[in-house]
Amino acid sequence: MKTLLLATTNPGKIQEIKAILTGIPLRLLSPAEIDLRLTIDEISSSYFGNAQLKAQIYANASGLPALADDSGLEVFALGGKPGVHSHRYSPNAAADDRERCLYLLDNLKAHPQPWEARFVCAVVLYSPSGEVLRSFGECRGEIIPEFRGENGFGYDPIFLVAGTNKTMAELPDEQKNQLSHRANALRAAMPALREFACQ
Repeated sequence: MKTLLLATTNPGKIQEIKAILTGIPLRLLSPAEIDLRLTIDEISSSYFGNAQLKAQIYANASGLPALADDSGLEVFALGGKPGVHSHRYSPNAAADDRERCLYLLDNLKAHPQPWEARFVCAVVLYSPSGEVLRSFGECRGEIIPEFRGENGFGYDPIFLVAGTNKTMAELPDEQKNQLSHRANALRAAMPALREFACQ
């Protein structure tokens, strides 16, 4: 069975990706499982640029094919911000998820509701011999001015998923792994991932 390194140290992402890719005949490893510790500055102005950067660095450092994603929240009232800078949106570099959410809500106060938004995700699989695949997914919804749910990270507790009346953090794992931006990006990559696994 072919091994695929998940190029992230975010435990929430690792759990989601492993759940979504259940059924693909790949051995999925986290960097911690091979004692690999890297610090990567996400310097690209695009989701695909950052995903490729991470996948390429992890693949070259480990000698394994690596799967990376870069995702962000785009709020239409803010012209698409925080976007590619979602994790670094707060002026406080040490801000946690809740503080980033509060900063976003503070910036939205001057704009009328509903605050329509979307989560987006770019996925890149890179092997030491070169890029193998890339895919994109999104999840539409809106930002709400209250925190709801515990099953998520980032902006999940204030993102109401279209058609569900639930925030991303209120969705059970099974439903989240059907509707999320990351799930949609990985689902788009499934045919290529199956082909890659069988090579």
